[in-house]
Amino acid sequence: MSISTFVALVTAFREDESVNFEKIRDEARRQIAAGNDIFACGTNGDFSSLTFDEKVKVVESCAAVTQGKNRLIANAGCPSTHETILLAREFARIGVEAVAAITPYFISCTQEGLYRHYSRIADSLPVPVFIYEIPARTGNSIDVDTVARLAKHPNVKGVKDSSGKKERLDALAQVVAENPGFELYAGTDSLILYGLRKGASGCVSGLANVIPSWIRNVADSFESGDAEAADAAQERVNRFREALYAPGYPPAMVKRILYLLDREVGNNRLPSLVPSTEVDAALNEVIDNFGLERAWHA
Repeated sequence: MSISTFVALVTAFREDESVNFEKIRDEARRQIAAGNDIFACGTNGDFSSLTFDEKVKVVESCAAVTQGKNRLIANAGCPSTHETILLAREFARIGVEAVAAITPYFISCTQEGLYRHYSRIADSLPVPVFIYEIPARTGNSIDVDTVARLAKHPNVKGVKDSSGKKERLDALAQVVAENPGFELYAGTDSLILYGLRKGASGCVSGLANVIPSWIRNVADSFESGDAEAADAAQERVNRFREALYAPGYPPAMVKRILYLLDREVGNNRLPSLVPSTEVDAALNEVIDNFGLERAWHA
């Protein structure tokens, strides 16, 4: 498959909020069986609630499943450049294909600061680096012009864009066209097909945790040249996305519907989701309306 569909893999927790590494491996196997690759410690992986050592162990668990046969990228982004590099070096030691780094959060960054942040990370690692843009969660957005500057760096491999903006994907597609080898991955599920049509190399999907084959179907339909099937596949994903995200914070809704389907994945760590009967009722309705199967197991 030339188009890669990465799942932004959830981190499984037990009832006491300790990490369930065995279940993480099960979820990685389930995704690989559906044709997806693994993106670890992303937004849907609760990375902001994990300790440094837990992140390392999560990536080790994923690597034990991919074993170099399936693609594995891990987000090492931290508020400081220093800690990002320390974590990214651990990921490189484990054997990831590349490291992604979310734009720093809490700290307000200038564009020059972001340029130096990613340049230093790329200079410090033996594996390639992906820029990870998701301003709704970090409060920082890296300008397309800054991405274009970084695209000249020999160890900056590409960008995962979760801005949700078509015009930004258009501009990033131009950066890709002008920089051979630099890749674009759509990080917003509703824009997977749009990104592919603009020249994206694939996507990183949070919804793939719940509907892995549906996400893969968008890419497969596009790759086969069946525009009508690709449109239909994307529209099905969009309908599901709208219904799932209606009750609350998107990553928490992904995790909670997974919990309702298979309790072994656990909940988010507090405070990202406080379960309620109203939210569960809405999500159970989504499960029934879209015909999702309960209690899958690897």
